[in-house]
Amino acid sequence: LGAHALAYVLVNAFLVVIWSLNGTDQFFWPLFPILGWGIGLAFNAWDVLFPGPSEDRIRAEMDRLRHG
Repeated sequence: LGAHALAYVLVNAFLVVIWSLNGTDQFFWPLFPILGWGIGLAFNAWDVLFPGPSEDRIRAEMDRLRHG
């Protein structure tokens, strides 16, 4: 997650610098990659920080349901 977040910040900062060098009176087009990539980064963070149940936990629940 840390490497993904670092890449996100660095690349998007670079895009904002490119935008600012072309004149800031233009539409803020870096918004699109910032939001799009940000959604992907949020889902990745969710997967890392809140993993689903383990295989052992699923198997134990299945056994519990089978054998009542």
